[in-house]
Amino acid sequence: MGTVGINFGPINSGQGFDVASTVSQIMAAEQAIEDPWKTQLSNLKAQDTVLTQFGTDLSTLSTALQKLTDFNGVLAGKQGSSSNVDAVAISSASNLAVAGSHTVVVNSLAQTSTQYSDQITNPNDTLTGSLTITINGSDQKLDVSGKTLSQLAASINGADMGVSASVVTDTKGSRLSLVSNTSGAAGEIAMTSSLTDDANGNAVGFKESMAGADASLIVDGLDTTSASNTVTGLIPGVTLQLLAKTDPSNPVQIQIVTDNSSIQQAMSDFVNAYNQVVDDIQAEQGKDSSGNPMPLYGDPTLALIQNQLTQALLAGKASGSIKDMSQLGLSVDKTGHLNLNGDTLDSILNSNFSDVEGFLQNADSFGSNFGTVLDNLSSTSTSGVLSLALKQNSSQEDILNQNISNQETRIASDKANLTAELNTANQILQSLPSQLNEIDQLYSAVTGYKRSS
Repeated sequence: MGTVGINFGPINSGQGFDVASTVSQIMAAEQAIEDPWKTQLSNLKAQDTVLTQFGTDLSTLSTALQKLTDFNGVLAGKQGSSSNVDAVAISSASNLAVAGSHTVVVNSLAQTSTQYSDQITNPNDTLTGSLTITINGSDQKLDVSGKTLSQLAASINGADMGVSASVVTDTKGSRLSLVSNTSGAAGEIAMTSSLTDDANGNAVGFKESMAGADASLIVDGLDTTSASNTVTGLIPGVTLQLLAKTDPSNPVQIQIVTDNSSIQQAMSDFVNAYNQVVDDIQAEQGKDSSGNPMPLYGDPTLALIQNQLTQALLAGKASGSIKDMSQLGLSVDKTGHLNLNGDTLDSILNSNFSDVEGFLQNADSFGSNFGTVLDNLSSTSTSGVLSLALKQNSSQEDILNQNISNQETRIASDKANLTAELNTANQILQSLPSQLNEIDQLYSAVTGYKRSS
């Protein structure tokens, strides 16, 4: 600690000294005690930033891995193809679909029942009578009094009678169109009408433009029907869209295969996420542009993360013909980064998909063990390596902050006391000339001796 000098000139000058400056010098010496604490606190905060980023990148890696290890993830996804997309299209293939081939013959398409009324020349004519709509044995009657076709359509739609009503107008007049809300035979519309046109007394009847009918098809040799042209359940997990009748002698071929492209993308995401963590580790093993060690340089947490990830790449039981990750096209280069050979992965998916599933999803498999390692490293698990490291830093930071706070409290108290004491001393110094003058006057008065000024 340096010394602090007080400059007040000759003792009888009365000029005193600068109290504020003197107090600042003394307090600076006390505040210097905090410097090592603040430096350590700054270093810990820098470590926290890096550890938090590690946690984020490990979480991204965990999410990427889960897409491969989740039983309902990308390995469960399927793709479908049709040999005649103009006749039978594949709307979707869920994770319930099983890879394989199927044949489909479309004998006839499903139809939705439609009815239309007789033509009314003036669409503003009102109607009188009643209308009964029967669908699947259920009758619904609507009394009509003074309604135009448009008003009647609105009443039908508002009454939830199982049909959708609209008015179709052309150069010859208007008609009421009814379309069943239920496709297939079950939605067949039967009409009973006693409507008359108030303007001319003509009866208004209804005609069927299309009968409700179920689709007829043969799937893998099995005759079946469907009320809709959107067919689900006949091939597990697959939704078919029937578009046209087909030639029975030339069935449509439906092929269900694994979704290799999505699996390749998920594996690529896993590789990229792993390599980001490797980059994080390597960035902490050197110095910054100023030559200072990185926040986690030499930290055992860094080595632990690196060792556990390296071991995770080698762990996990074999699954059938799959013994290690290299058979999935994964390899580690000399920099520690993962690489993916897409051709190798595609080949093994096509030739031995079930063993790939087992290698990634079985108990104690490569995927299962890797997930456990990531959980043990995470910043979200209370027992995770990163979580414990951040907790330890936080505890040290609390102690350092408390030390700094206590020191600041002492400095404030010392500053107040020192300022008061130095102000008193300064006042004494400043009062010395007048006191000496009083003594001189008193001496002169007693002795009669006067000194020259």
